[in-house]
Amino acid sequence: MRHGLANKKLNRTSEHRKALLKNMLNSLIKYEQIKTTLPKAKFLRPQADKIITLGKKDTLQTTKMLVSQLQDIKSANKVKKTLSKRYSNRKGGYTRIIKAGFRYGDNAPMAIIEFVDRDVEAKRVDKPKKDTKEPPKTEEKKQATA
Repeated sequence: MRHGLANKKLNRTSEHRKALLKNMLNSLIKYEQIKTTLPKAKFLRPQADKIITLGKKDTLQTTKMLVSQLQDIKSANKVKKTLSKRYSNRKGGYTRIIKAGFRYGDNAPMAIIEFVDRDVEAKRVDKPKKDTKEPPKTEEKKQATA
């Protein structure tokens, strides 16, 4: 029987679950909004809230704990500098889950998990900016490929 066992298994081994959680936390911190399945989003929400709460305490020990849990210095810095300042007056509930229909392939329930009062521009962190130059003419393309 599973009395008193709080975590979902998500049909993964413990190492896989830990890696999944760490990667999803880093992505959520980086982009401030991710789309995933509903059970994974429900699994991620309390952990993300704990990370933000930990980041609000400004000590060396909490910084070390953040880096240890996230395994990414950029994410830890963003939590300490940006997110902790944004949610300094909020006592909890830093994330929200929005149901987003069902996935086409296997009909899995999808959800969007995002930070409350998120920065909309954070979603475009990795996308290259479009050039304002004209596209090369067809003759230039042929010469470039030859």
